[in-house]
Amino acid sequence: GFGGFYVGYTTTLFREIPFSMIQFPLWEGLKLKVGEFMDRPDKSIAPWESAACGSFSGGVAAGLTTPLDVIKTRLMLGKDAKGIPYTDPVSTCRRIVTEEGAAVLLSGIQPRVMWISIGGFVFFGAYEAVKKTVSPMLKGRTE
Repeated sequence: GFGGFYVGYTTTLFREIPFSMIQFPLWEGLKLKVGEFMDRPDKSIAPWESAACGSFSGGVAAGLTTPLDVIKTRLMLGKDAKGIPYTDPVSTCRRIVTEEGAAVLLSGIQPRVMWISIGGFVFFGAYEAVKKTVSPMLKGRTE
């Protein structure tokens, strides 16, 4: 039924919130460090530098949250190959570790880190480029 559209919504949040809590502060911190390192008077950074910071921060966040992604995927699948259902994140994690080994929680880490790093470069680079273009147009404008 209609509820099928929302299968995995809670577990997706279970993964996305920690991901964002790692990625965004790391991106902002890296931008500050790059701005200081480049020794520019206004500590600004170029869009490509922001893109590189976004790529790195996305890759780190992706790697650290891969176990949550594995758990989310199992929960969304609903059951294992034997037909035994996955019920909640904690029991799913326990089952994976006891039945398959802790290393399985890192399944897919390489492609996940790669794609999210590429996406971070594109997204944060585009964001910074648009911000750099639009900000001067909006300065001094009142509603």
